[in-house]
Amino acid sequence: MVWYEALILGIVQGLTEFLPVSSSGHLELGKEFFGFNLTASDSLTFDVIVHGGTALSTIVVFHKDLLWIFKGLFHRKWNKEKQFVMLILISMIPAALVGIAFEEQIEQLFGGQVLLVGVMLIITALLLFLADRAKNTHKAVTPVDSFVIGIAQAIAIMPGISRSGATIATSVMLGVSREQATRFSFLMVLPLIIGKMILDVNELYQTGGSEIDIPLSSLLVGFLAAFIAGLFACQWMIKLVRKANLKYFAYYCFLVGVTAAVYYAFN
Repeated sequence: MVWYEALILGIVQGLTEFLPVSSSGHLELGKEFFGFNLTASDSLTFDVIVHGGTALSTIVVFHKDLLWIFKGLFHRKWNKEKQFVMLILISMIPAALVGIAFEEQIEQLFGGQVLLVGVMLIITALLLFLADRAKNTHKAVTPVDSFVIGIAQAIAIMPGISRSGATIATSVMLGVSREQATRFSFLMVLPLIIGKMILDVNELYQTGGSEIDIPLSSLLVGFLAAFIAGLFACQWMIKLVRKANLKYFAYYCFLVGVTAAVYYAFN
């Protein structure tokens, strides 16, 4: 992988991790359309690096919230900070169960599944349309809400279903305020990103990371591209959800989904 390939994929990962257009779907389409041929070890390594970039951008954007949570955990009494952590943990249950129970089946969904990605992007477009039509409220996330939102996150494992789009759309359709929905959606994924990175690093260690053939310079470019693009996309997404402007991404997802389906039909 040369530096400009790393730059393209890093930007794609950074933007689509937060914008409601499916990062996994766009990475799959990007590799297919641009003809990027990576070994399993190289692909996994690059995945760890760019996810590290988006995780860091989340930490930077939400550093005040994370400090608030961290400080509250040291109080002896039950408080809002501990309640928020509990909600995050509840939301992680569905995705963790699906990931453990269907690991092999999930792996088969990735790698040249252009038609599947296209169909799932069209479904993402529908979710975004519904989210934009939902009324804004002042409701906070409840334990039941967090589990249902977690189910949406588990479904978003499918390439082409936007994680942020699915979780934010589900939140606002449950009546959660747009601001709370965005904040919860981005913070709930942080433990999963870090957890996935740890598992991927362990897999690389088990399979022999010495066989990695990606230059260090390309990994650095990918990391920085994902981090900078992630900073931009995360802050932009917060503003878009508040103003109920997700329909524009619905148009985009529908167009890309149909294009992917047509591409599959003629190839």
